[in-house]
Amino acid sequence: MSAAAAAIALAGCVFGIRYSVGGTVTGLQGQGLVLENNAGDALNISAAGAFLFSKGIQNGDSYAITVKAQPSNPAQTCTVQNGAGTVDRTDIGNIIVSCSQAGHFAYVADQLSNQVSAYSIDSATGFLTPIGGSPFTVQGTAPVALTVDPNGLFLYVVNNGSNDVAVYSIDGSTGALAPSGLLWPTGAGPVAAVIDPSGRYFYVTNLAANSVSGYAIAASTGSLTEMSASPFGVGAQPSALKVDPAGKFLYVTTFGDGGVDVLAIDSASGSLSRIAGAPFAAGAGPISIAIDAAGNFAYVADQTAATLAEFSIDASTGALTAVSGSPLPTTTTPESLAVDPAGHFLYAANVTADNEVGTYSIAASSGALTPAGAPIAAGVLPICITLDPSGLFAYVANEHSNDISVYAVSPLTGALTPVRGSPFASGNQPRSIAID
Repeated sequence: MSAAAAAIALAGCVFGIRYSVGGTVTGLQGQGLVLENNAGDALNISAAGAFLFSKGIQNGDSYAITVKAQPSNPAQTCTVQNGAGTVDRTDIGNIIVSCSQAGHFAYVADQLSNQVSAYSIDSATGFLTPIGGSPFTVQGTAPVALTVDPNGLFLYVVNNGSNDVAVYSIDGSTGALAPSGLLWPTGAGPVAAVIDPSGRYFYVTNLAANSVSGYAIAASTGSLTEMSASPFGVGAQPSALKVDPAGKFLYVTTFGDGGVDVLAIDSASGSLSRIAGAPFAAGAGPISIAIDAAGNFAYVADQTAATLAEFSIDASTGALTAVSGSPLPTTTTPESLAVDPAGHFLYAANVTADNEVGTYSIAASSGALTPAGAPIAAGVLPICITLDPSGLFAYVANEHSNDISVYAVSPLTGALTPVRGSPFASGNQPRSIAID
């Protein structure tokens, strides 16, 4: 066979290879979810977990994963991340399909009570009702941060006093918590936690150790296995953290040096590595960070400077670029931030004598913030704000009045209106809220 013929034959073999396209579905509870690739090859999804399209695609061909039919019973909204690209001699396995609906349960970390207060949520009004068995005694001491896995199966509680994490299974019908009986050590002074969108990795900021601890999550039990390279060094006094919606980067505010550290997430192991250009400057005392659902913009509450730092996000590199006019001065001290699911409004819980929540509209093109109406009153020392996945309600933990303020959210104006019965009593010194 001539060299030219051999090259043609080899090319034919290479071009005949097909690469698989798949990923992970999280949070699915309804029925009837259908995905498709390039407006065809429909794939019915019946449960959360890994998925794979039946037809592979050739090297150099493009793929575009979309939701053909949303689930019902219960009705949910599923969105796709990392859903489009071109195959480059490797299988595609990093697509994330996240499904959500109005929250069923709310959990509050009561630091001085060493408890978690648990409530059922009225999806129509936002009203909170303590569930049976609440409050639940915490394993460990001084719980300060909570997060629920994307499938709503497990609650993770970060204990600042005992430097560890406790894991509880969630009863999907009642919201009751069952302890695992185990505690996973962290670094010194853990204060915040986050789970990546795929539900595989769990990260904790260790304020006193200037590090982030990283763990792999066992899907069936929720148990944690610390990554081999953990803990990962970051800037001084890491205070808060968020993962971008695509699950590619971890953003960490560093209170002590006024910056945002950005770390790339290895999709295979969850291991972290600092990106080029990081850390990025914020204002003095950055204490909270929020990222919009599209992953276009990041916002940082600069507690000491009393400003809001605004950034655009480079989706490819994770780098941050300050938005024109950033930082935005405030007349209060922002402590906690949340962006509504539609990405139209930012909410800031302000821990000043004013004890209020401020609302800001987000410019769609630039991400710039503009105050939207007058701030609304909260309880004493509003330290944490969380929005329901539906975007219809906002929940604020008031640390010094030991209660939870609940507001209805206007989807048109972003305005907050206290719901009937608000504020709702919690335990002693509520610090964090998680919605399931």
